[in-house]
Amino acid sequence: MIIQGDFMKRFTFALAALGLMAAPALAQTSVSPVTPQSRPENMAVGPDGTLYIGSQLDARVYRARAGQATAEQFLDLRAAANPAAFILGVYADARSSTLYVCEMRSLGRGSPLLKGDGVMRSYELATGKPKLTIPLPEAGNICNDFTTGPDGSIYLADTSNAQIFRLRPGATTLEKVIQHSALYGVDGITFLDGVLYVNTVWAGNLYRVPLDATGKASAPVQIHTPRVLQSPDGMRAHNGRIYLAESGNGTVSYFTVKNDIATFTTVATGLNGPCAVEPHGNVVWAVERPADRVTALKIP
Repeated sequence: MIIQGDFMKRFTFALAALGLMAAPALAQTSVSPVTPQSRPENMAVGPDGTLYIGSQLDARVYRARAGQATAEQFLDLRAAANPAAFILGVYADARSSTLYVCEMRSLGRGSPLLKGDGVMRSYELATGKPKLTIPLPEAGNICNDFTTGPDGSIYLADTSNAQIFRLRPGATTLEKVIQHSALYGVDGITFLDGVLYVNTVWAGNLYRVPLDATGKASAPVQIHTPRVLQSPDGMRAHNGRIYLAESGNGTVSYFTVKNDIATFTTVATGLNGPCAVEPHGNVVWAVERPADRVTALKIP
């Protein structure tokens, strides 16, 4: 599908606003979707090392088995009723063997907010068989990224509405965890040691969201960082660290948090608009959207 006319203008603006800016490329082992210019924005790694890559060209998800250099089409969500649809969040939940996908059916531009129409979908990880289809409940949303909570609940970031939703195990509807002005632009989301951390792609901030034993949230607490974050985007926890992609400066890093202060270590710089990360084994995979590839970076 070729995106043309006014939608292409709005689409380009939205990508810039989400912080997907280009930087010099770094040559590494990589995987690319079979469709040229698929513009991957997010990806996931299954327990066996299989990559699942979402497309911002249109509403398709690609899959590459471990060792494959080309990702083949796995899910095709394209429909005549939603010709402008595309994919943002892609997340593999190992506990339930489920692939979660954020389908955006539109993404317009209103001053000063981006307005979207997102749908949360889930599929059997191995087969791609559909499971749930849940439209986000509030208008003007951006269905962006997922993580799994300690109890197996799935948490979802709604970027433009400054809120986080939760899908409890066995549930078929979303419940609002928190909506707060500090979370405008909420994008990356992950748990580390039972604590929920998020970032805001437009303001460049990092927060923890306190949750009590029932899952009720308190006001976000800002995490102090040693430098200004440049369009922080995808974020994943692994082995006591949180990995972070910053599309604004072409950097992938990991950090630890103590007393609400983050300590950063650089994994790679000079990447081409990195907008998502997923550690697996001794590498961290990074999506380089402008280069249409997912790149394997050695973890230091």
